[in-house]
Amino acid sequence: MPPRERARSTRPRRSATRSRAVAAGVLLTAALVATARAEDPPAAHPFSPRVGEAIAYEHGEGVPKDPKKAADLYCQAARDGDADALFNLGWMYANGRGIGRDYDVAASLFERAAAAGHVQAAKVLSLFREGHARLPDCLAEPPPAIEGLPFDIVRAEPDPFADLPPYKQRIADLVTKVAPSYGIDPRLALAVITVESNFDVLARSEKDARGLMQLIPETATRFRVRNPFDARDNVRGGLSYLRWLLAYYRGEVALAAAAYNAGEKAVDRYRGVPPYDETRDYVRRVLQLFRSEHHPYDPRVADPSPVVAGPRPQERL
Repeated sequence: MPPRERARSTRPRRSATRSRAVAAGVLLTAALVATARAEDPPAAHPFSPRVGEAIAYEHGEGVPKDPKKAADLYCQAARDGDADALFNLGWMYANGRGIGRDYDVAASLFERAAAAGHVQAAKVLSLFREGHARLPDCLAEPPPAIEGLPFDIVRAEPDPFADLPPYKQRIADLVTKVAPSYGIDPRLALAVITVESNFDVLARSEKDARGLMQLIPETATRFRVRNPFDARDNVRGGLSYLRWLLAYYRGEVALAAAAYNAGEKAVDRYRGVPPYDETRDYVRRVLQLFRSEHHPYDPRVADPSPVVAGPRPQERL
């Protein structure tokens, strides 16, 4: 075939490829609409105030229509693990409703909404391919600012939790209210939350640790956590585990923190903080924020670890 004819013959193929991509997007959008309009049972609970406000701005109900403000409000609620906010924000990304269409972001949001118990999100999620999900920028927060700072620089601040942004403050208020009933100083719980997830309600690690206090499925089951992406449920489970660890290690914060990160079996095997770089860094950061090596404990919660019952090697963090 002459070169000119070959060049002409390739143009329809490229056009066909673009047409197929557009058609695929149209079909996915149609499938989303069909799924959303399926006969689902009505919601068993009303929307949260923030989600209700976001819905109003998304559709212009009683206020000027403002998709960007709606997306911001959904994102704020999503940080607290609100399944409706996750689903609605995913819907905006899937349909390009006032924001750029992004199926990968939509899939990530639907996945998290489904994990939080949103039935409709689970149905919609089946329409997306696996392996391409990613969070929107508003949920992909950078790591804590204290990471890598020397000990004395961090200690120069009188209180690392004194001036938190609003969404972190809401979590801090929850922890401050709940922690004392578990015999836990709120400051220790906040230190663990900072190092574990940096207040990301929806955090999920490669090892499948989930939520604010990064509970793996075994720990969640052990302490009866039904939804690790629910802030209150996750915090209660994490506080229960901290309470047990502090009793087991007789109030030694370094050992309790090391076990929270690496497991009590590792701490018992090494008779102290395990020689893992990640765990040693984790313990340093918790102590930097909590600023005490000891914490009150209830000896009735657990028998003491053999580590605190006998001599152990001198530790250097």
